[in-house]
Amino acid sequence: MSKFTVIDHPLIQHKLTMIRDQKAGTKDFREIANEIAGLMVYEITRDLPLEDVEIQTPMGPTVQKRLAGKKLAVIPILRAGLGMVDGVLQLIPAAKVGHVGMYRDEVTLKPHEYFVKLPSDIDQRELFIVDPMLATGGSANMAIDALKKRGATNMRLVVLVAAPEGVKAVQDAHPDVDIFAASLDEKLTENGYIFPGLGDAGDRLFGTK
Repeated sequence: MSKFTVIDHPLIQHKLTMIRDQKAGTKDFREIANEIAGLMVYEITRDLPLEDVEIQTPMGPTVQKRLAGKKLAVIPILRAGLGMVDGVLQLIPAAKVGHVGMYRDEVTLKPHEYFVKLPSDIDQRELFIVDPMLATGGSANMAIDALKKRGATNMRLVVLVAAPEGVKAVQDAHPDVDIFAASLDEKLTENGYIFPGLGDAGDRLFGTK
């Protein structure tokens, strides 16, 4: 079974509380969601491999460390996942960005794929799949299915808030994909929203209803 990790850094928890508040406007929600995503990926990438490299400082030659050529990509699940991309790219500006479009049927709560556009070397990259919410797990599972179908093998799912039901659904379907969240929330409501959650993250990010 995959690992599920709550990243409980105090700054992440503080900022998450700020955007849970219904008084947080679109500008604040968007900015803080990206900040949280950056902080989370900073923690998640602690195991990236390093290699020695010889450089010249103003004082002379030295051997130092750099990332060992690891290819990374950020894959937002549209549309709400877009609200986490810039935060990741601020730390890893060379990462490629792919997109997986999903929408949820408001009656059945089932996801439907409508768009997939990925880097051509997706099979050679470590992927960070980003989405603010892991609710039922349906969209995440379909996005992971879409990526695997196109050759991806190395993926991590990064979310702001997760429901226990969604975590179980992804772990059952994809035991090879580790999940990272800023919070494990209490439950899903009858209409499939996470409680206490964030509300509709897409609407809050983009100012729509």
